[in-house]
This record gives sequence, structure tokens and C-alpha cells, in this order.
Amino acid sequence: MLSKPYTIEDICRIVAGDLTGDHPQATVSRLLIDSRKVVFPEDAIFFAIPGERHDGHRYIEELLDKGVRNFVIEKAGSIRQDANFIMVPDVVTALQQLAAAHRRQFDIPVIGITGSNGKTVVKDWLYQLLSPDQEVVRSPKSYNSQVGVPLSVWQLEGHHELALFEAGISKSGEMKNLQAIILPTIGIFTNIGQAHDEGFDNLKAKIREKLLLFGSVGQLVFCEDHQPLAEEVRQFAQSKIQLFSWGKGSGASLQLKAIRKKGGATILEAVYRETELSISIPYTDDASIENAMHCWAMMLLLGYNQAVIRQRLRSLQPLAMRLELKSGINNCSLINDSYSADLASLKIALDFLAQQQQHPQRTVILSDIVESGRKSSELYEEVGRMIREHRINRFIGIGENIRNHQSCFHQPDPGAVSFFSNTSDFLETFDPAQFRDETILVKGARKFRFEHISKALESKFHQTRLEINLNAIVHNLNVYRQMLDPDTRIMVMVKAFSYGSGSHEIASVLQFNRVDYLAVAYADEGVALRNAGIGLPIMVMNPEAESFPAMVKHRLEPEIYNLSILEQYMAYLEAHYSGETSPIHIKIDTGMHRLGFAANQVDELLGLISPESGLKIMSVFSHLAGSDDPAHDDFTEQQILQFREISDKICRSADYPILRHILNSAGISRFGAHQMEMVRLGIGLYGIDASGELDLIPAGTLKTTIAQIREIPADESIGYNRSDYTRRDSRIAIVRIGYADGINRKLGNGKGKMLVNGKRVPTIGDICMDMCMLDITGISGISEGDDVIVFGDSLPVTEVAGWLDTIPYEILTNVSQRVKRIYYEE
Repeated sequence: MLSKPYTIEDICRIVAGDLTGDHPQATVSRLLIDSRKVVFPEDAIFFAIPGERHDGHRYIEELLDKGVRNFVIEKAGSIRQDANFIMVPDVVTALQQLAAAHRRQFDIPVIGITGSNGKTVVKDWLYQLLSPDQEVVRSPKSYNSQVGVPLSVWQLEGHHELALFEAGISKSGEMKNLQAIILPTIGIFTNIGQAHDEGFDNLKAKIREKLLLFGSVGQLVFCEDHQPLAEEVRQFAQSKIQLFSWGKGSGASLQLKAIRKKGGATILEAVYRETELSISIPYTDDASIENAMHCWAMMLLLGYNQAVIRQRLRSLQPLAMRLELKSGINNCSLINDSYSADLASLKIALDFLAQQQQHPQRTVILSDIVESGRKSSELYEEVGRMIREHRINRFIGIGENIRNHQSCFHQPDPGAVSFFSNTSDFLETFDPAQFRDETILVKGARKFRFEHISKALESKFHQTRLEINLNAIVHNLNVYRQMLDPDTRIMVMVKAFSYGSGSHEIASVLQFNRVDYLAVAYADEGVALRNAGIGLPIMVMNPEAESFPAMVKHRLEPEIYNLSILEQYMAYLEAHYSGETSPIHIKIDTGMHRLGFAANQVDELLGLISPESGLKIMSVFSHLAGSDDPAHDDFTEQQILQFREISDKICRSADYPILRHILNSAGISRFGAHQMEMVRLGIGLYGIDASGELDLIPAGTLKTTIAQIREIPADESIGYNRSDYTRRDSRIAIVRIGYADGINRKLGNGKGKMLVNGKRVPTIGDICMDMCMLDITGISGISEGDDVIVFGDSLPVTEVAGWLDTIPYEILTNVSQRVKRIYYEE
């Protein structure tokens, strides 16, 4: 029987590849597909997956430098000395073959889950429900794709007793690959919906494709009420698969008789084998009810006692669906993941911590890992190894179990490890001065109440906050990437505090996702990025003579837009850095008539930039004045034509390649034929698209809270200047946001609206410095302390900008620095 670690010789045989290398007995226990996530290179094998934008073969040299010595490739030119290379026809297929071979080594129950919605929630809830009795392995996050499934299955180890794997597809022909890897023995088909309809001929074709996952199962759970699904399931199963259905009809194995919602809970009453049963779940939404029914059905199918089922479903915990990055005390950065603690989510959190470059010092505060099903000694030995692999500088363990296994956490500095019996003990000895200039991960099981630790470590701001969805940033980046040729580079604008969204936090995400350049407005912004560990090339768009020393010291590249700034920069370099090469960027004015060289100045410019000048032109660029407005398309085309003529002349003057860029966010989507060597992505990264045609996700949500609710009689004035009156007996909410936070005063007196409990409510009275008032008359269920959304998904910033006859840029960049930024990753 094969098991981890596998030898390179074993892997080569499994994937039917050709091995080049002198170490066929080298062993591998880790699969690597992302060159940015190398933690323990010695026993990793990298699968160089080719793609339109990122070809894994390009990063082999980088990985060799990091210590990786085992590779699976499909391009012969990638082979290097002193490493093992397995050549295969298709790298993704090889990854799937290896995972399928690994799966066949285990004879344990494997629950395979598919459907249009609910896969991840059902999987994670089943993990909560089943892990107290046995050691369960599950897919991390939503690892359900052609690449995610192999990585999930690779987690299987000899100590596991049950597996939970989800499978997702987007087109016909994909599920057979996933079925061969997962080989489920039990199945759950959650539901069928409209997701990925474009990948299938019709609804039946999509159901039949998903059903292929269950070719090896003996039992299958599904909802009888989804009629097209139920019909296809029965035809697929025939007499070969034991079906366990739930639904309202009398033919269901678990017949749902009543749904009663009360407070924040739902009681579900059903009949199973002629016995009346009931459960309670701490949720009231329809999606959670459906997910809970799948879990109830599965536990009955597995033979669980109804009393155990009732107790565990009643105690279901909300899924910790996001990591939050916040500003901490004493210039710390705080990663809050204080509601879950298991090995899979710990690995995700540690990877997120490793992405943060703003501080060299990293600290982890971790609670006991509860209900893992594993022997404590083995469990904490693995946790300790993960801490060491991620090069954590300081470790703090909280809980009796982790404290009893402190020998597993040997650090190079013995003083960098400490343990406490419980959260209260830690807080009693907490000294804020002990945490300074570091990134701190706080990760704990819900019962440890680590939110109190997070609160102690968090910078103290008022309750208004701008929440930045980092997944949305990456999604939007990839939307624009898909419009570009594979070799076109991307410069991202992070000026003005990244359009109000944050500086190094956004830059770190962009660096991790391999953009090519960043651009800032002023040198001090670039210096701050360098100090936060950002190593990408950075262009400074408004260089000043006073900033030249800082720019050179921190490897910042100035935009040169006229002869005066060029001559000043050359004089500075001659005086302080004679003989060295300095990169610059040339700005051309093609009609914006702001900064830039006119066409008749180019000859004089080129006369100054000689090979002896020490200057190297990295790029030449221009600015489109109206690329988002079809009314200006003729002018935009004229700008592009003029830029091509001028930039070609500049490029011909050099004996090295020069990048050209003129397209901004709107230009990328509307004038893609002119992307040249590089494009500049700005407002589009944050989910703003003037056309409304792109599949962008708004990245920022500005929130505040209700400080007080007042009952005000009719005809009473509200706020300063008595500019607005109640028109009836009114209920007025005073909320904690004002013009000092960036809310325009013109949004007062009913011109602006905000969202409270999903309802749009108008302002009343003038916007004050620190507060404003909302008329919530007639809307029930609103209490003091409730959240208020100023802009976000349901109230787009573009709409707010429209009320003010301005642009979203102004709304975003006006959000004050005193407003706390919270960065989260789903």
C-alpha cells in the first residue's frame, strides 16, 4: 500500500510521466500549485499548471531559489539541473491522477456533496456534527474545482475515519474527473439552480452531469421537493443506490410536517419511520433550513440517535466565513479569526498571515482545538509543526489541552512561547506594551471568547468603519486580466490611500496576486509601501525636488512630465549618484491638457535622455480624458493615435524595450485593442464600472451604527440651522457618522438615504460634524446599536455619487482617515 510520503519514482509511475533527475527516491508529502505559498519546500512537489495569465512554468526558477526540488511539467524547456522533473502531457490531469491513486489507499466512508448551492455550508455543518465521534477530514473552504478537489483529497491520512468532500462543476464533462478522485461511498445532492446554466444544454443535462459524482455510492440524500431533481435522481439510482429523501411529500424518507420560526430559531417537525421527530436550529432563513434538513437526513442515515441529533443541531455554530485584518495597538496589524479553530482553517489563517509583509515579526494566539477526533499528542505535534513551518516568531497558547502539550511548541527563542489556562488568565496579565510593530493572528474556538482578546489588541476607533472585501479586489483584478493578452502587464493605481480603501493592505494583496507595477501620487505614499514590505516597482506620478532623496533611497520611479522636473532630477542624480542608472517614466499630453510633454517637446526631451545621462525609460504613457463616455469615443481614438505616433518615436530612440500604456479601467473594457504592453487599472479594481456591463463586485462597504432613537412630535425642527422639520410624529435615529468622516453635507435634509435593516431611509436635518439623523418612522425592528450602511452592495456608491452630481472617486477618497478600515477575506 502506498502512503505519504511518496517517492518521486512512485509519482512518476502513477502519472505515467518521464523522469529527469538524479534523485528518484526523494520523498514528497505536499502538493504545491501556487509558487507564492511555499512554506516547507523540502518535501513539496510543484505542479506547473499553465493558464492564460499565469503559467506555472514561469515560476520554476523562483521556486528553485526557494528550495523546491520536485516538479511536474508539460513544457520541456523548463527542465533545470539539480532537481527532479516529471514530464507529462497535461499537468492538471497528472495532479488528478495522483490524488485519485492516493484516495484508493483508504477504505473509509467518504461523503461526496454537490449541488448548485449550499455545498460548503452542508459540508462544514456536517463536520461540526460528526467530528465529536470520529476523526473527519473535509475540503478546505470551497475547494471543489478540478484543482481544488485533488488538493482536498490529498489531505487524507491514516488516522482519518470519515471524509467530507464537495464537488463543483461549470460545464459538461467535468464531473467524471472529480468522481474518480473522490470516489464517494455516500452522496448528498443539495439542490439545483441557475448557477453555470451557460455550461449545459438544459436543466436536465446539468442534473445528469452532477449525478455522475454518485456512480460509486451506496446511499444518496436529496430533497424530494425539487421535482426535476427528484425525477432524475430516481432514474439514475434505479435499484442500485439506497435513496434517502426529505421533503413535504408523503413519499419522503424524512417527511417535513411543520416549520415554526420563533425569535432567532426555527423548529422543524417531521416524521421518520412513522415516528414524529423535531429539531431546533439557531437560524430562520430558508437556505439554512434546507441545509439543516440535509444534515438531519444524513445523521439519520448514518444511524445517529435522535437525542444526539437534536442536541447537536440546536448548537450549530455560524461558519466563520471571513478573516478580518484590522489596525492594532502600537502599530500592530491584527488578523481576527476568533470564532473557529481546526487544522484546516488554521492552515488558511497561517497562509493569510504569511502574506502580510508590513511587519517582520509575527505572533499567533491560538486556543485549544476542540472536537478534532484525534489524539491530543498527535494533534498538537502537527499544530506545532505548522507554527514552525510558517516561521512564527511568538506563540501564545490558551486552554488546558494546548497547555498540557506545550512541549510540542519548541521555538528557537524559548521566551517566545507562553501558555494560559483560559482567556481570562491571559487578559489578567495582558500588557499592551508587549505587542508592538508586529502582525498578530488571533484564532480561537468560539467557546474561548477570543473576541475579548481581539478587542484588547484592536486600535480604538469609533464605530464607523469601511469594510474592504479582499476577495472582491482579487475578483475584480481577474475580471480585467481576462480582457488582456497574456503578455500585457498591469499597473495598479494605489494613490490617495488606494481610493480610500487603504494603502499597504491593498498593495499586499496586489503583490501576492502578481501585478506588475503600482502607482502612487506622491513619494511619501511610495515610501510607506516600501516600509510595509512592498517590493513591486512603484511609479510616483507627482515627484517633487524635495522628495528625490527618498525616491532614490526607496527605489521609487518618478513620472517625468516636463523639462523642468527632468533637469532637476538629472542634476540631483549627477550630484549624488553619478554613474548609476535611474528608471523614469515619460508622460505625454495627448489631449487631457494636465501634466505631460507636448508633441513638439519630444525632440528636446530625447536630446536630454542620452545613454550617458544615467536615465532609463521604463515606460511612456498618456491619460485618456473621456474613455468611459461613448460621446467622446472619437476624441479617445484621436488620443490613442497621437500617443502611438509619439511613443513609437521615443521607443525607437532607445536600444532597449520600453513599455507603453494609455488605457485606464474604462479603456481596458472599451478600447481593448489598444492595450499595448501595459494598462493602468484604477477605480475598476474597487468594483466601479461606469458601463455597468462588467461582472465586478463592490469592494467597500461604509457602515456606522445607531447611537440613539428619539420620538419627535410633528412640526419640530431637526439639527443645526432648523433646516428640516418632522412632517408627522416621527421616529428619528441619530447615527455615528458626519462630515468629518467624509459624508457630504449636501446629503442632508432628505437628499441622501442610508440602509437600516435592509430598508432605505432618508436623512433629516443637516449633516453634522460627527453625526447625522435618519427618519425611520414606520419601520419596525430597528434598535439602538443596529448597523447602518452608507454605501455598499445594496446601496451602490455610484448611486450616492449621483445624488451629489459627482463621481464615485470623490465619495471613496473623501472617507476620512479616522474611519476604521477592516479588511476581510472570505
